[in-house]
Amino acid sequence: ATIWLYLVMPKSFLPVQDTGLISITVRAAPDVSFEEMTRLQGLAGEALRKIPEVADMIIVVGAGLANPTPNVATLAVSLKPHADRNRTASALVPELNAALEGVPGVTAFVKLVQDVQIATRASWSQYQYTLVGADGAEVRLWGRRLLQKLVAHGGFTNVAAIEDDEGLEARIVVDRVRAGQFGVSLQSVSEALNNAFAQRQISTIYGQANQYRVVLEVDPRYRSDPASLEMMRFPGAGGVQVPLAAFARIERGTAPLAISHQEQFPAFTISFDLAAGQSLGDAVAAVHDAEREIAMPGTVTGSFAGEAEEFRLSLASQPWLILAAILAIYIVLGVLYESYIHPLTILSTLPSAGIGALLALAMVGEHLTVIGVIGIVLLMGIVKKNAIMMIDFALHAERTRGLSAEAAIIEACALRFRPIMMTTLAALFGALPLALAAGPGAELRMPLGVSIIGGLLLSQLLTLYTTPVVYLALDGLRARFGETPSPEKLQPEAPP
Repeated sequence: ATIWLYLVMPKSFLPVQDTGLISITVRAAPDVSFEEMTRLQGLAGEALRKIPEVADMIIVVGAGLANPTPNVATLAVSLKPHADRNRTASALVPELNAALEGVPGVTAFVKLVQDVQIATRASWSQYQYTLVGADGAEVRLWGRRLLQKLVAHGGFTNVAAIEDDEGLEARIVVDRVRAGQFGVSLQSVSEALNNAFAQRQISTIYGQANQYRVVLEVDPRYRSDPASLEMMRFPGAGGVQVPLAAFARIERGTAPLAISHQEQFPAFTISFDLAAGQSLGDAVAAVHDAEREIAMPGTVTGSFAGEAEEFRLSLASQPWLILAAILAIYIVLGVLYESYIHPLTILSTLPSAGIGALLALAMVGEHLTVIGVIGIVLLMGIVKKNAIMMIDFALHAERTRGLSAEAAIIEACALRFRPIMMTTLAALFGALPLALAAGPGAELRMPLGVSIIGGLLLSQLLTLYTTPVVYLALDGLRARFGETPSPEKLQPEAPP
């Protein structure tokens, strides 16, 4: 039952927190100008300020560290303290999207900022899946097909890719022979274009209190239209100014606004968030299913990155972690009791604790996360003390007073009931603040307390009855193996 419940339990990496910070990415058309992008981000900021829970906002527009492409603006939204608002950050996401839908010409991606952030690459959503191949055009082709497949899937939101946008491109193709006939060098062409469009700093003016940098560029009215390139002149032989059209042609087309690489290979990163009620485990399976449905070739390989990759690794290691913990407990108890059988009686209390923890997480609507697994591992150390208290007393009574197994375990149950209840209640009340706490970061600690409380309640209800039964059932097997540890190896027990 424990294994079945573990398999069907929805799984995620970490719980979603309400840190009071929200990162919103506003994307416009690929050919948008900086001035138009500035106007659009201003409209987006005005729409968000009308929401009462929004306290402050920082807006960054233009390509740089915050924005990978020039058609993107980033809005860092700070919410009011938890005590001053009635809605959580997750509950505000639909209203934030609705407010930004009223801004024409932009697409918004809302992402809750988490305390634990593992992603190291630029993306507009929380989880990333990266395609890699030797041919950049092939990678982008299959990346767009997979992107469209995930957009049509109902379990994802904010599905996007930085490399998906195709911007307008003006390519200058120089005829080297004709340029040489006019005495125009490629270096002079490069320097002239750099001076005109690259905002080259050529000097610094020093004042009494300030310094002023002098930037060389063409008149702004000639920077907005690519047709002005044909008006440029370049120094040729004899000081003659040669027009660009005399030795070069301008080819117009499209090109990606961003080109990504992973391990020196062209890459296409798809970022996504989870729809309401969707677990990360289901999303990972859906991505692999989408790959098979579009029949992606073997020359393009995909892998998860950031939190999705860490979740995949943790999901693969969780069964081995729990198995290693059980094996360590068995070895320690086997050495303590000099028996191969009695540790099994103690380990029989663990399944009920696991079932209780998983049921408690399901009842409060939580997925099985890394925090929940930590709580289950802690339960393994807390719950087995119930059986240890009873079995240790029963073994001592058998070996020192010659009681039968049945009489010894019945006496152990009666005399050890009070300390068992005291230790269980102490652990349970200690976990209550974790399960019931509110405020910043409480979502990260809540699954730990819920799993501990659920496991303690169910195991306490069952193990008081099942442990004596398992002890008596295995006692005959212990006698068959001939395990008779020396009584002198056990310390005398203090009177109860």
